Amino acid sequence: MNCKKGLLALSPIAAMIVLLVGLSIHYGGVSNAPLLFIFVITAMVAVAVTRGISLKERVTIFSRGAGSTNLMLMVWIFMLAGAFAATAKEMGAAGAMVDLTLRILPANFALAGLFIAACLTSICMGTSVGTIVALMPIATGMAEATTMTLPVVAAAVVGGAFFGDNLSVISDTTIVATQSQGCRMSDKFRFNIKMVTPAAILVTALYVFLGWGTTGMAAEGDIQWWKVMPYIVVFVCAVCRIDVLVVLALGCILTCATGIIDGSYNLIGWVDAGLKGVMGMSELILISMLAGGIFQLISYNGGFDFMISRMTQRLKSSAGAEWCICGLVAFANICTANNTIAILSVGDIAKRLAEKFDIDPRRSASLLDTTSCCVQGLLPYGAQLLMASGIAGISAMSIVPYLFYPMFIGLSIGLTILLHQ
Repeated sequence: MNCKKGLLALSPIAAMIVLLVGLSIHYGGVSNAPLLFIFVITAMVAVAVTRGISLKERVTIFSRGAGSTNLMLMVWIFMLAGAFAATAKEMGAAGAMVDLTLRILPANFALAGLFIAACLTSICMGTSVGTIVALMPIATGMAEATTMTLPVVAAAVVGGAFFGDNLSVISDTTIVATQSQGCRMSDKFRFNIKMVTPAAILVTALYVFLGWGTTGMAAEGDIQWWKVMPYIVVFVCAVCRIDVLVVLALGCILTCATGIIDGSYNLIGWVDAGLKGVMGMSELILISMLAGGIFQLISYNGGFDFMISRMTQRLKSSAGAEWCICGLVAFANICTANNTIAILSVGDIAKRLAEKFDIDPRRSASLLDTTSCCVQGLLPYGAQLLMASGIAGISAMSIVPYLFYPMFIGLSIGLTILLHQ
């Protein structure tokens, strides 16, 4: 593919960046930028630059990406998560859970505690999305009951969720990275943990510092165990690796039963609360589908292949090859908004580069996995940030500046390559 065609194929990404920067300046901050509008315009650009086929065929390709199996599964998770969060909050479960948490954890350490809880939960579950679904409603309630802000609390949960997504031996990204590079999970874990542990320790210390001086409502009266049961059941089921759709559906049923027995609402009230929760996720669902369609067209136009060929042309050292592996999986992640698919897309190329430049398979697997988690953790249109922002009722962009863990592991990756550790 010639340079002109390759750049044209990638022009929707350039348009998205220009729109994001321009509208962020206009609206006085990245968190205020209208993401849905940005993705609608970007989708129009992607359709417009696709050549050689009719408009109907372009829309068909776009729709194939927007309605892919993975995306539709994510839509179901979004809807059920919204319904569970809203019905649980309506019946007072969020307040009861926060009350219980503040009895166990001093307010000063609540922020760092959330990050550590997310790290441990994601290690057990092996999924960042499941961790966010399980912990984000609790984190939102804690922010509302204390002086902590929602974006910071959401960032602590999302950051911790990616700790386990990167390291857990049952994580999709770990499995794909090790299989594609031909190394054992235990070997990759030992190499990987040395790369990210300093970042996790520094982020924990930072959250202790940021959370110091946090004040909030003191826990009073008896613990309302019946109200916290939906959260406890959802958390336990999630850690036991029961399918996230089943977990969320069970959570919704429990909030219905508990709320009606408690007198918090009747069946109609439960339905109304659930529908409000689903509608609160509607913008995020649209953004996810638009992103899927946009990157399907970019892939069809050869933008992905063009970028790979350009990045691998002039490599002369192992350090250059390592930077290239990171760059490839980062670009794939930006295009797919899915870290597992990103690793699958470039795993074979990364393996060939590792063999050519004598890079340890444990090292290439760790670079693939950690880079994908770093990028995915910062994508405002990625499933994890959209999920967290939807449950918290805030903009995904408002969370990004506080995502210290993904930022710090990015720094760790750079130092690992530069120092050849």
